[in-house]
Amino acid sequence: MAAELETTLRGPEAYGLARRVIEAMEAAGVWPTPLNFEIWVHYLGDPEGPLGREITRILAASEPFTEATADMLAAEYLPRGRLTEEIRDAGRVLDRELSSVSEAISKAHQSQAAYGQTLDKAATSIETAGDGAGLRAIVSGLTSATRKVQRENETLEKRLDASTREVARLREHLEQVRRDAMTDALTNLANRKAFDEHLDAACAQAETGGGALTLAVLDIDHFKRFNDTWGHQTGDQVLRYVASVMGRVAKAPRIAARYGGEEFAMIFPKENVVQVEAALESIRKEIASRSLRRRSTDDELGAVTLSAGFAQRRPGETASALLDRADAALYASKHAGRNRITSAECLDEAA
Repeated sequence: MAAELETTLRGPEAYGLARRVIEAMEAAGVWPTPLNFEIWVHYLGDPEGPLGREITRILAASEPFTEATADMLAAEYLPRGRLTEEIRDAGRVLDRELSSVSEAISKAHQSQAAYGQTLDKAATSIETAGDGAGLRAIVSGLTSATRKVQRENETLEKRLDASTREVARLREHLEQVRRDAMTDALTNLANRKAFDEHLDAACAQAETGGGALTLAVLDIDHFKRFNDTWGHQTGDQVLRYVASVMGRVAKAPRIAARYGGEEFAMIFPKENVVQVEAALESIRKEIASRSLRRRSTDDELGAVTLSAGFAQRRPGETASALLDRADAALYASKHAGRNRITSAECLDEAA
């Protein structure tokens, strides 16, 4: 449902939803702060979801909708709230491990210092010891002190080993959290945040290291009409299908992302225009060649087509400017009849 809501928020229906949200918040006496607005957008966008049911319960019980309530709901139900809480949990575990290791190291230092003092005393005592009994007592004391230090060192090694494993597990968990935060839940492609970061990094690398960089923007033709005819769930199936085709073509170092509702993007580091156009053409042809069926009813949906535009980065060009030129090429494909690919360089030559 989150993916469907995201699609709604990036289309004309978003304005109607926003008006309903404001009206509902005013009727409930909830201040339209940014956080409250986001919560209520999710509430009205999916009233039967977990967040929707909890807000319905709060309103039915006439409980006040305070800032604390909003913070609690955001932490529990909003995607970034859950992510923040996971990061906080990881931070607490890391703090605990570091405190434990610090305490073990402190004890080891104290033990080593005490052992050093024992050795100093033993050296002095040996000089004055006159008989075998006195020497045996000194050796016995040194043996006991050495064993104590060995036991404490073994304890420290075990503690450090356990902490190393826990930190490694924590690092792996945080890496998974990071991947989840950068992945579009519906299509499993990179999301908008990941795309922006990858594009900035690719532009910086192309600027310093040289080499080509090409950006493509792709859009499903007449997707709103398709959604209105067959419903959002079927529309989601189409989005997943298009993403799967793109994913097969976008092998590293290529990057494919869901840029918006039905809009996708691909980054092609160190590839020339011919290579990029061939890759995009293979995606376009495969998608257009399939006649899709609705899973729930087996109704034939017909073929889905894709329009695309791409631009090769110029020296000194920012990520934003490169994206603008790729978008312009996409719009040219749309205006020319859709189901086609347009190069920004061709547009420049024509101009």
